[in-house]
Amino acid sequence: MAARSKARKRALDVLYEAEQRGLPPLELLSQRLASTNPSDPGAPPMPEYAVELVELVVAHLARVDELLATYSQGWTVERMPDVDRAVLRLGAAELLWGDVPGAVAVDEAVELARALSTDDSPGFVNGVLGRLLEMKPALTA
Repeated sequence: MAARSKARKRALDVLYEAEQRGLPPLELLSQRLASTNPSDPGAPPMPEYAVELVELVVAHLARVDELLATYSQGWTVERMPDVDRAVLRLGAAELLWGDVPGAVAVDEAVELARALSTDDSPGFVNGVLGRLLEMKPALTA
């Protein structure tokens, strides 16, 4: 798995866990960073790109949720499966405000959904993020 793919997975872990525990994502991220011990080979590292992604999602969360509600056709953000919601938030933030090509952000989010959620989730994630990708120029203007 490529370094950025691993970082996306770690960012997703933080976003998902924060929601499950009812914690602000940046608070949980701070806890994870404080507990990461480079001298302990068993401690999972927190890649800088994962930190950037969590911060990106948090910075744009209200707009991301608004866009997800608009473009997810028939699904409210609250009704989405928890993993799908976290994947979509991460993918949308990276797609719209990240430093990777939009198609890469979509593909990576679809792969996370394929690995971590239901059989229907990759298609759902691809559909929602694909619509955002088509609308990106208007959404980020």
